[in-house]
Amino acid sequence: MPSTTFARCLWVLAWCWGLVACSGMPQSPQADSPPKPAPLQQLPLHFSAKDTAQWDKMVLPGKLRTAYKLERQPQGYALQAQAEASASMLRQRLRIAPEQLGRLTFDWRVERLIPGADMQQRDTEDSPVRLILVFEGDRQLFSPKNAMLSELTHSLTGEPMPYATLMYVWCNQCPPESVIVNPRTDRIRKLAVESGPGRVGTWLSYTRSIRADFEKAFGEAPGALLGVGLMTDTDNTRSTTRAWYGKVHLD
Repeated sequence: MPSTTFARCLWVLAWCWGLVACSGMPQSPQADSPPKPAPLQQLPLHFSAKDTAQWDKMVLPGKLRTAYKLERQPQGYALQAQAEASASMLRQRLRIAPEQLGRLTFDWRVERLIPGADMQQRDTEDSPVRLILVFEGDRQLFSPKNAMLSELTHSLTGEPMPYATLMYVWCNQCPPESVIVNPRTDRIRKLAVESGPGRVGTWLSYTRSIRADFEKAFGEAPGALLGVGLMTDTDNTRSTTRAWYGKVHLD
């Protein structure tokens, strides 16, 4: 992984929210449109044959693309993610005020864990599944390092670095419910809702309190929720994995 400030900024951009401005990179037709506020009950945060189009495909600079495709499972539609030394994501932009934040419900299934993955180490920081939440906040509270990254992000993309990014992940060995601070910036924190191989191959469902999880991870109240993303990646370990995402719902 390159060690220059520029390369690190691109990495933070990609992993925070995929807001990378790169020559020749395909952009979603909606990428430049500001998110519109919407009532929770109207948000299309679930998978079906028609609603998949609501998610923007985000390509990360210098990375192979994880293959995402919709397929029917016994319980309904699911999104299959096939990663082969790759990393890319789907995202949906929105805006939900802090006082409206409620529960997040999601399903996923992992075919196998990623050998050698360690989410605390920058060179092996892969996960078979990630559900990503991005939040607004006061960037004046950034450390000097994060302030520099945010300014550079803004100069490259026209948008500052997200104030905070919370990822729900499946960890190889860390204790369940542990919080993992990203090794490159503390504005990305991961919550291990699953750990180890015990439930690999099984459809699992989770219901989480967004506010409680954010406060646990960051030690403060959340700002507005600006977006949701899905990501399966094996680019650091150069390995392969396959997973499925089912229901994703806010209420």
